[in-house]
Amino acid sequence: MNNHEIDYKIYGDDMQFVEVELDPSETVVAEAGALMMMEDGISMETIFGDGSSQGSGLMGKLFNAGKRMLTGESLFMTTFTNDGSGKKHVSFASPYPGKIIPMDLSEYDGKVVCQKDAFLAAAKGVSVGIELQRKLGTGFFGGEGFIMQKLEGDGMAFVHAGGTIHEKTLQPGEVLRVDTGCLVAMTRDVDYSIEMVKGVKTALFGGEGLFFATLRGPGAVWIQSLPFSRLASRVFAAIPQSKDEGSMAKGLFNLFDGD
Repeated sequence: MNNHEIDYKIYGDDMQFVEVELDPSETVVAEAGALMMMEDGISMETIFGDGSSQGSGLMGKLFNAGKRMLTGESLFMTTFTNDGSGKKHVSFASPYPGKIIPMDLSEYDGKVVCQKDAFLAAAKGVSVGIELQRKLGTGFFGGEGFIMQKLEGDGMAFVHAGGTIHEKTLQPGEVLRVDTGCLVAMTRDVDYSIEMVKGVKTALFGGEGLFFATLRGPGAVWIQSLPFSRLASRVFAAIPQSKDEGSMAKGLFNLFDGD
């Protein structure tokens, strides 16, 4: 791999943003809509895919970008390049309350698998692809679907997840069971499967769903305390259902929105 080497600093607590420092000619790649601010002298360019295979020809670029659509992402990403003579800074913001996780892929054998929509930004050269789950049960009941993202390379990547993030290192053969939506990322050697909750009463009335993820070491895993899907479902459940209350809530949303 030949990833650009970038420096960074993370600001904030629950609504974080990451500031990336670019030396002259250095480039960072980010998801569309992640930009918060950038200094003068940095140029933006929209590209197919992640920019890690710019020399592969048009069909190769289209194929690599098309794979991103399977994870629900856009065909395009945005690069930010320092065209000046000194150090420049560009910042990317979290899409919802949570934490930004910096990952030096060279420390994780060059590959990390993460949930879809988790990727925020990375040094140019990091490949953002798809990871198909080989086990059918994992694909259908794994909370994040049959397809997950994979980040490959030897540079820095930034992943975002909800709530508080806990990184745990699993020893060989060590097993950890987690809610399927709480799994954020894992290294390449972690074995990931889905198990059904035992007991009819527990499965139907336990309030924790019918399935959980079983992670078997060795390797590192990242767990989030508040998946966005859980946050969204609680907000939706709290929306008033009557016509009058609904109109009042809509008026409040419009007031805060400024329209």
